[in-house]
Order: sequence, then C-alpha cells, then structure tokens
Amino acid sequence: MQVLQAGGRQFIELELDPELVSKIAQRTGFACELTDGKRGLVAELRAEGRQAPLLLFDAAEPSNLGWFSRCQFYVDGLTGAVLQTPMYLANLKDSGGRTISNAVRLQISKELPAHFRVAGRQQVSEQVVYAVLANLLTALLETGVGICGGSVVKPLAGRIKDLAGRN
Repeated sequence: MQVLQAGGRQFIELELDPELVSKIAQRTGFACELTDGKRGLVAELRAEGRQAPLLLFDAAEPSNLGWFSRCQFYVDGLTGAVLQTPMYLANLKDSGGRTISNAVRLQISKELPAHFRVAGRQQVSEQVVYAVLANLLTALLETGVGICGGSVVKPLAGRIKDLAGRN
C-alpha cells in the first residue's frame, strides 16, 4: 500500500496480488479469470457445478425479506458498487444476452481516497480487501447479497419481479 499525493488530494494505492485473489476465489468455490489493470483488478467469477443461482437478490421485493434480514453485503443496483467496499459487481451474460445465474464480474479498485473506510470504519489495506473479498464470495454462495434500487445489476435469486407474472 502506498499513499499518493495528487495536488491537494491524497490517494491510497493498493498493491493487490492477482494470484492471491485467484486463490481466494478458488477456496470459496469460484473459477476465476483475472484481468489486472493499472487502476483495478477485474475478476470474472463462475460457480461451476452449482445448480442453484448465486444468492444475489432484489432487496426491495417484499417476498425476499428473509434474505434481506440475514445478508451482510448490499449492492447499489444503479452503479454496481458493493457498499462500504472498494468493489463493484456486475452480471455476466451469455452470447444470447441472457444473464448467467452462476457467474458475476467483480472489479476491485486499486486507487482510493485516503479517507476511504470499509464497514466498521476500518482503514483499507490489502489484507482487509482480501478478507472482504472472501466474505463477499461466501455470501454469494451461502447467505445472500442484496441489490438496492436501480436496474443495472439484475437479481439472480429470490423472487424476481420480471419473472413473477410468467408463472
């Protein structure tokens, strides 16, 4: 981790290890394809062999209240930002444009404002990001991640409004 000065602003530059990110993904049950960029690390994550969809659900849907009450992470449905983390989540689509139910794209930002804090007001570091990543991936498989508002990130589990009328 380095602290950078740009004019009157300070930034934290994280030095994330792509190999360690890949190992964390594999340990939690995901196949991982990484792209390491200058300002972020992008991982395409697939829960291969999983029959059920990833537990990414619409937090505003009343029938998903059971999921909402036990989830640890929330995603801004308009931007894909995983709240109080340096991560962004997006759906993956197949060649026909349909959302893949057992896969997501996750971007981890490497450059953050010096005042950035994760949940619990903890200062960000590489070790903190690795721990948050492991918890987020586990939540996608076991406890659920809620989508709050917006229409960019689509839910994969629970009651989905678009499909509710087709039964």
